[in-house]
Amino acid sequence: MNEKAELKAPKLKGNKIKKLPSIPDEFDLALLSHYHSTKDIVYRDAIELLEKYAHLTDKVTVDDLYKKIQLTITHSNSVPFPNPVKGDPKFTFIDLFAGIGGFRMALQNLGGKCLFTSEWDKYSKQTYFANYGDYPFGDITSPEVKAHIPEKFDILCGGFPCQPFSLAGVSKKNSLGRLHGFQDEKQGNLFFHIEDILRTHRPKAFFLENVKNLVSHDKGNTFKIIKQTLLDLDYSFDPKVIDGAAFVPQHRERTFMVGFDKKVFGKDVKFDFGTIKYPEKKQTARNILQAEVSTKYTLTDHLWKYLNEYAKKHREKGNGFGFGLVNLDGVTRTISARYHKDGAEILIPQEEGKNPRRLTPQEAAALQGYPIWPINTKSKTKSLKIPVSDTQAYRQFGNSVVMPLIQAVGEQVVNLLQLKK
Repeated sequence: MNEKAELKAPKLKGNKIKKLPSIPDEFDLALLSHYHSTKDIVYRDAIELLEKYAHLTDKVTVDDLYKKIQLTITHSNSVPFPNPVKGDPKFTFIDLFAGIGGFRMALQNLGGKCLFTSEWDKYSKQTYFANYGDYPFGDITSPEVKAHIPEKFDILCGGFPCQPFSLAGVSKKNSLGRLHGFQDEKQGNLFFHIEDILRTHRPKAFFLENVKNLVSHDKGNTFKIIKQTLLDLDYSFDPKVIDGAAFVPQHRERTFMVGFDKKVFGKDVKFDFGTIKYPEKKQTARNILQAEVSTKYTLTDHLWKYLNEYAKKHREKGNGFGFGLVNLDGVTRTISARYHKDGAEILIPQEEGKNPRRLTPQEAAALQGYPIWPINTKSKTKSLKIPVSDTQAYRQFGNSVVMPLIQAVGEQVVNLLQLKK
């Protein structure tokens, strides 16, 4: 793109400026931030935003406008994990169903550059923007959003929505008489938008994540459809269920799917999950705990009594339901998006006579492998920002991926990708 095209801010006509908003809407912010981050020609309409938002800055470039708006929204012009700016990246990728950026952080750590990101939840967008500097585009089913995916990129990645395929999601939908899997019109069909993007843009590889139950849902039919759909596109398809407990102190099994374009890598291309490098050090819950924690995270007497009575009732029925009091020298149960309600699945024991407590949001982030100063990183400037409420933070971390595991799998994806550079 010709940078000189934005050297002069267009003149405003009449007094329209009085009717203009104080900050861009979500789409304009996504357009503006992606232009700032990538300078890709697909985001060239960002130049027109100079006129629309000229009243917000006395400078004359799109980047100046971006920095002004970024400062207004986040109160900072620095982000911990920006796109690489110097030299050519090792590879490029797009981040779909991005959440708070677990795939993005992992792949950036491997030398990749993110060219496009999409996420529908407004609170996750806030966290993403604060940490990476890009404001995600919204609904990936929207033709307008899809039109802003760059023509060429190397890897499509993302953890497409879990609920239609998870045990909990299926159980809930059955009880409500609702459809699930690919019969769920709103969520299940999102997979076919991945198919559409793969067909249209032909990236060299895809890297997907979903819940463990994906492989068995609907007696395996859902997984068969996913596999056959991707094979029909002439991509390879290699899946594996992996527990994140080797990388973080949390039992979290997820299905990973990796594939490569056979037209580029040959019909016999195969991804070997056996090449993944696992940490030698044992992961323990003790290592992600903060030294000082506010008393607001300690369970009230009322809630602690309720959880004990609830657990007792289900034990008497022979069920396994109940709270999870953590062995600090072991790993926790799987943190879920409902953790904000009572913290029952992961409770931290405290000194005798004191009720257990929830994880703090910072501990929940570290449990998923995100860098949090001073828990697991020595750098204050490379520590994940949490700009949202505790409730939203717990939801985001409960829905997130185990970032170091994504990076370990991603490293081997990139190694194979580099063979065709």
